[in-house]
Amino acid sequence: MSKILSNKNNLQVLYEDNHIIIVNKRPGDIVQGDKTGDKPLSEVVKDYIAEKYNKPGAVYLGVVHRLDRPTSGIVVFARTSKALPRLNKLFSEKEAKKTYWAIVKNVPPNKKDTLTHWLKRNPKQNKSYAHQNEVSNSKKAMLDYEILKRLDRYYLIEIDLHTGRHHQIRSQLSAVGSVIKGDLKYGADRSNKDGSIHLHARKLTFTHPVKKESLTVIAPPPSDPIWNACI
Repeated sequence: MSKILSNKNNLQVLYEDNHIIIVNKRPGDIVQGDKTGDKPLSEVVKDYIAEKYNKPGAVYLGVVHRLDRPTSGIVVFARTSKALPRLNKLFSEKEAKKTYWAIVKNVPPNKKDTLTHWLKRNPKQNKSYAHQNEVSNSKKAMLDYEILKRLDRYYLIEIDLHTGRHHQIRSQLSAVGSVIKGDLKYGADRSNKDGSIHLHARKLTFTHPVKKESLTVIAPPPSDPIWNACI
C-alpha cells in the first residue's frame, strides 16, 4: 500500500520523484482552475513543490488527467516537460490501469460482471446518458465490476475501466439501478452533506514515463464512517 508522504496543507502526496507527483484528491477539490475561481489542486501542488524544494521562480506542473469534483482519489501530475507528453500518451492509449471503489445502496445484478453501454453526453446538463444500443453521437463504454463487501445498508463495489468516458462509472452504475451514494445527478435519493459522492479512484498501475518501471499507487479513501467500514 502506498505510503502517504505529506499531509501539509491537507495535501496527501502518495508518490513523488523528479518527474511525477501523485496525490490523493479530496472530494470537493477541483483538479484544474474553472469558472468558480476556487483554488485548484494543481496550484496547491505547485505551492507544495515550491516550498519543499525552495524554488524561487515559477513551478512547472502538467495536468495529465482529471477527476470529477465530487469524487476523490488518485491524480497524477507531471513535474517535467519531458514526462508530460509521455504520460498523456500513456493515459490516452489506456495503458494506465485504473481501479475505482464505489458505495451503492442497491446491489448490482451479479456479484461480478462486465457492463457495456453506449454513452451520449449532454454538455448543457454536464451529464452522460447510458443506452443499451448505439445511438447518434454516442461512445461505447465498458467496465468490469465486483462486489467486495456488504455493509449495513450499502455495498462496496470495485470497478476496473476498459474505456474512459465522461461520467462513465456514474452513468453505467445508475443504468443498472446501482446509483452511487450521494450522486443526485444520477438518481441518488439524497446528497451527502459535504456535496461529495462515494466514488474513489483507488488504485493506479502504469509504467513510469522516464524510469520505465512498473508503478502501482493505492489511495486510502476519505475518512467517514462508511468508507472506514470498507477498510
